[in-house]
Amino acid sequence: MIIAVDGSAASGKGTLAKRLALHFDLAHLDTGSLYRALGLHLLRSGVTAENAEENKAAAAVASLDPGLADSPEIRTDAVAGMASVIAAMPAVRSAFTTLQRDFATDPPHGGGAVLDGRDIGSVILPDADFKFFIDADLEVRADRRTRELQAKGQSVMFRDVLEDMRDRDRRDRERTTAPLKAADDAFVIDTSTMDADRVFTLAVDHIARPSE
Repeated sequence: MIIAVDGSAASGKGTLAKRLALHFDLAHLDTGSLYRALGLHLLRSGVTAENAEENKAAAAVASLDPGLADSPEIRTDAVAGMASVIAAMPAVRSAFTTLQRDFATDPPHGGGAVLDGRDIGSVILPDADFKFFIDADLEVRADRRTRELQAKGQSVMFRDVLEDMRDRDRRDRERTTAPLKAADDAFVIDTSTMDADRVFTLAVDHIARPSE
């Protein structure tokens, strides 16, 4: 079984993907962590979101340390901002495409894979068995992210997170290569007024539903 979970930042797609993977014994790949890891790598090299060059960013994928994807540093807003910039670069997305598809077709464990990101169902895995698109109101998502960062000890203000998220949404949805959008056959869930348990139940029920 291959499941694609796409959605906007702080919509709950990562939480859903992890729970689906555990429930169905599937390998899980947070593809956003790949872009964040590359963003962290570039920031450590002195590159900024303002001067990042597409060809150099794409070339850096080959020397990327996969272990960075597990670093707590990739969850900072600075890294998220850089990741959003480089994720809009066609050459960077192309460099990561093969890795993601290989993970889905030959997962490291379990009976399949769950991948979450921005373009999994629409571009990376268009033939996935199940596709979900998770979204929520911008202010709801910004509040979630603010609380998440504050809980981790970061000093952030809601208005700053809101503005950053608005900019990130614009880059994700308006980029020419693999823009953030729901695949035509995706099951769309608006999590604005739902908790994680309700979202998970809806997703599992959808998977269990007989094909029409």
